[in-house]
Amino acid sequence: MKKKIVWIVSSLLLLSLLGLIVAGNYFYDVAINRSNEAVELYGGTEEAVEAVSALEEEQEKLEELQNWTSKRDFQEVEVKSEDGLTLRAQYLENESPNGKTVILAHGYKGNSEQMPEITRFYYEEGYNILKPDARGHGKSEGDYIGYGWDDRLDVKKWIGFLVDEKGQDTIFLHGFSMGAATVLMTSGEELPEEVKGIIADSGYTSVDEELAHQLKYLYRLPAFPIMDITGVVTKVRAGYSFKEASALEQVKKNRLPLFIIHGDKDELVPTEMANRLYKAAGGVKELWIVPGAGHTEGFTVQEEEYKKRIKGFIAEAMKS
Repeated sequence: MKKKIVWIVSSLLLLSLLGLIVAGNYFYDVAINRSNEAVELYGGTEEAVEAVSALEEEQEKLEELQNWTSKRDFQEVEVKSEDGLTLRAQYLENESPNGKTVILAHGYKGNSEQMPEITRFYYEEGYNILKPDARGHGKSEGDYIGYGWDDRLDVKKWIGFLVDEKGQDTIFLHGFSMGAATVLMTSGEELPEEVKGIIADSGYTSVDEELAHQLKYLYRLPAFPIMDITGVVTKVRAGYSFKEASALEQVKKNRLPLFIIHGDKDELVPTEMANRLYKAAGGVKELWIVPGAGHTEGFTVQEEEYKKRIKGFIAEAMKS
């Protein structure tokens, strides 16, 4: 009888472990693996309907932006990552340059074709613009999504490209969502003096905390033990762990002027994360919680104020 109970308990434990491994690989494929391009981690049916509605209402504005973009002479450029991937970006040289360049970092499962409004804003202000495809996105190589962690080293490569190949001596980083986490993680690295400041719109504190939030938000599931198992799978398959991928820890080492922007209605990346990032950050820093803005909606909701604050931040950063 005792042997039978031990066998049953052992079998149940083994089945549970196998189930967790399957679940871990499933969530890896959903959230980390590049191959599932059709799967969206952020947002669901309700958000999709709202997005379509918003697009319909602003069709004229979007067509104007598309027309503007089509008339710009974007150049495709590339660099090699530290681990040998070919990374690609769009580079737009300004016809009336002000001597500054901005690197725009897109969000999760986005690409360099996005961010047309902020691209036009910077261009009209005289900036040269570099829009990289993050590893595992767009035209860049890579079979996994780094959530900003490995990407922080890729950004350093792009900074080197701008300095060495394009002769740029005044560079700003501006990221959105995952791109915001990327530039925040980059802030903790040793950066050349040509980098003058960092702007992070809707960034998260760490991959571990953000994916745990998404697990609860989208699937109504607790973080433990699924996140722990998925983290192990990610370490094995992608080479990094969720816990080490921390913007919160990186900003503590920051010494550059830093501007953190976040909507007070953000459900995808909780607003409290912005407050914690701001509190932890080193260097000269500024925080703007945008009233009425959801995830990465600050520019849309408060366009003129957004532009004004960006220009003000950069002007102050140039004095540092």
